[in-house]
Amino acid sequence: MKKLFVIQFLLISFLGFSQKTEKLNLKKYRIAVLSDSLEESSGLTNINGRLFSFNDSGNTSEIFEIKPGSSQIEKTFQTGLKNIDWEAMTNDGENFYIGEFGNNLGTRKDLKVYRIPFRNDSLMTDSIKTIQFFYPEQIDFTPKNISNNFDTEAMIFLDGNIHLFTKEWITNTVSHYVIDKDLTENQPAQKLESFETGFVVTDASFLDDKLYIVGYTKKASVYMMIFEKDGSGDLFFNKPLKKFSLGRAFNIGQIEGITATEKGIYISGERFSIKVKKVPQSLYFIPYKDLE
Repeated sequence: MKKLFVIQFLLISFLGFSQKTEKLNLKKYRIAVLSDSLEESSGLTNINGRLFSFNDSGNTSEIFEIKPGSSQIEKTFQTGLKNIDWEAMTNDGENFYIGEFGNNLGTRKDLKVYRIPFRNDSLMTDSIKTIQFFYPEQIDFTPKNISNNFDTEAMIFLDGNIHLFTKEWITNTVSHYVIDKDLTENQPAQKLESFETGFVVTDASFLDDKLYIVGYTKKASVYMMIFEKDGSGDLFFNKPLKKFSLGRAFNIGQIEGITATEKGIYISGERFSIKVKKVPQSLYFIPYKDLE
């Protein structure tokens, strides 16, 4: 791991985000209702424009390839793993990384990321590696459903390492951690920076020196933020660029996935259902020009 991470240059960016929140009606960017086999799409990534996703906790452990712009599942990949609470996925061009770290109760001591080699359009399931980690700041593991700061649903791969972004239910803050993809023993995640978003973060994506995060509030308001990578290292939160209000989960679903491609941003939402309202699992696409 780079010396930067050993030094642990920690930035706390609680001074506030003074830029105005812009409105962007995500509903008008819906391009497809996803297949019923992806009702709980909980992560999204792309390799050369090919879209991949999976289902949330307790579901089967396949990776699905989605045909861009449609509801069609191009291909299903069997991992052979157990899906306790998968929450995020990313890739380095040759491997998928699956985050087995959903932690709504704040009680888990088995946080991990699976690295799954992807070669010749196939998963190499006999070469899966488990990367274990823990948050050294967490000392209380008392069950506190959606009332703890050590849940995680967002992850990117950058500069040879895995970067995690927490879902902090108490503070509506996100903390940025890094773990070493090459360590086999249980490792402490190293905290780099924090930012007060005003919502809980459910996914992240990185492209062209920009970090994109999405999430929502307990009142079902959905947001996206864009940060720029700091030139001095793999840090983002001292350079917030924009914050968008995307709508309400009652209209666009429970937003859980985002991935940045050459042409724009794909966002996925789980099926959202309450007594008076049902929103199907959906795929959205926002061209970059609409984010300027």
